[in-house]
Amino acid sequence: MKIRIGVIFGGRSVEHEISVISAQQAISAFDKNSYDITPIYITKTGKWYTGDALLNVDNYKNTDSLLAQCTEIYISPTFGDFTINAVQSSIWKSKEIAKIDIAFPIIHGTNCEDGSLQGLLELKGIPYVGCDVLSSAVGMDKIMMKMVLKESGLPVVDYTWFTDRSWHMDKQAIIEKINKIGFPVIVKPSNLGSSVGVSKAADEAQLIEAVELAGRFSSRILVERMVVDLKEINCSVLGDVANQNASVCEEPLGAGDILSYKDKYITKGSSSKGMTSTKRQIPANIPKEQAMLIQDLAKETFRTLSCSGVSRIDFLVDKKDNKVYVNEINTIPGSLSFYLWEATDKNFGQLLKTLIDVALKRQRERDNLVVSYGENIFNMSAGLSKSGKS
Repeated sequence: MKIRIGVIFGGRSVEHEISVISAQQAISAFDKNSYDITPIYITKTGKWYTGDALLNVDNYKNTDSLLAQCTEIYISPTFGDFTINAVQSSIWKSKEIAKIDIAFPIIHGTNCEDGSLQGLLELKGIPYVGCDVLSSAVGMDKIMMKMVLKESGLPVVDYTWFTDRSWHMDKQAIIEKINKIGFPVIVKPSNLGSSVGVSKAADEAQLIEAVELAGRFSSRILVERMVVDLKEINCSVLGDVANQNASVCEEPLGAGDILSYKDKYITKGSSSKGMTSTKRQIPANIPKEQAMLIQDLAKETFRTLSCSGVSRIDFLVDKKDNKVYVNEINTIPGSLSFYLWEATDKNFGQLLKTLIDVALKRQRERDNLVVSYGENIFNMSAGLSKSGKS
């Protein structure tokens, strides 16, 4: 019997298009003899659709035409109901569109990758692939992530953070803190991926411009020391908190000081290939000992944040002294990092099967947890006071 999978993608995020590409790549790679796939597309305005027209990436060039060929859907909030329903139904048209056994979020950025979608799926009791609410939220927020990793003894570059409100209220004090870190610095919105809103600042004038840019995307802003003599290395991790495997390392090749959104996704002639269009060297041209160190740090980062599924951890290597720093984690990486696993020991189909197996294992473990008591405490009124305390 085939497993019914709902692949959720799109979303209210600046990484919407990247999600569409990642999902198209995955849907093409599923073993159709083992899985039935239902595409579930969330528009930029937050409406949900399904339909075969979603399976052709060229259809997304005209969204109105695409949606006219699809069915707007909703899922009920009832726990345990995994039915996908049509918003509009009639006596001639069934309300029920499909049922799924497991959800597979392939969605990047805010309002989805940050734990919000995972929370919705947990409320409904739907098994799902990937990180849970906590690890998604911490992994998405660069400030919280650095706090947790630093406290856990993992290497991160010096940083400070502030809110947009505190920047406007006490700008000079914040600039003094940043001066202690030392220019140049990298300025980032706290909760976005794909290098959106990220820029370099070599002095105070550029800092002000960079903070204004980052503030357009997030009210929480991270400023960190820039590694000047930089080599960027990425490594993917697959598994859960109990068992982790690391992929080979890659070296993405950007055009400037930092790898930009354009470097990652808009390489000339390959705008529909997502992260696979990024110029890169696999395996990275680094010593074996350094590759092993990065793989160990990647697995420890994954474990520390209680991740599940597949993630990509990005590192900064200071070529001046060969020190390695954890830069960030991508809990739903572009293209699911399948190209790294192909270079390690799995094709894309095998990677997807492993992700589903890990998700179903987590669900079986959760089903054994006590989440409520069968007794009705209101029938034990002798032990309760009017204040609600015994």
